[in-house]
Amino acid sequence: MNIPADLKYTKDHEWVLIEGDTATVGITDFAQGELGDIVYVEVETLDETLDREEVFGTVEAVKTVSDLFLPLSGEIVEFNEALEDEPEKVNADPYGEGWMVKIKMNDPSQVEDLLSADGYKELIGG
Repeated sequence: MNIPADLKYTKDHEWVLIEGDTATVGITDFAQGELGDIVYVEVETLDETLDREEVFGTVEAVKTVSDLFLPLSGEIVEFNEALEDEPEKVNADPYGEGWMVKIKMNDPSQVEDLLSADGYKELIGG
C-alpha cells in the first residue's frame, strides 16, 4: 500500500500536501481501495470558508457514498475539475491526478494535529 512519507494524513483517510499557506487534499490509497470503483466526486463548497472536519463534498462509489471532511480550516480555492469527467483518477492515482481540493489555510498550526505517514500506517494497521 502506498503511503507517501512527505504527506500528512487524517483519521478520515485523507492526505494533505502543505505548500506555503495552501493545502492540497485527496483520499488515500487505502480509502480508494476500501470504497472500490469511484463513479462521482461532488464538491459544492468552492470559494466557501469551512472549519476543520466540516463536510466539503462526497465521493460516490459503486457500493457506497462517503462524506469528505475538511482536514484544516480555510477557504476552498480550487476543485480538481478533471474529476467531473474522470472520477476514476482517484482510484488510479490518488496522490497525483486524483487530488480533490486546494485550501487556503486559516490556521497553519492545525497541521500539527494531522498524522504522519507512520501514524497513519498505525491507524490502518499497516
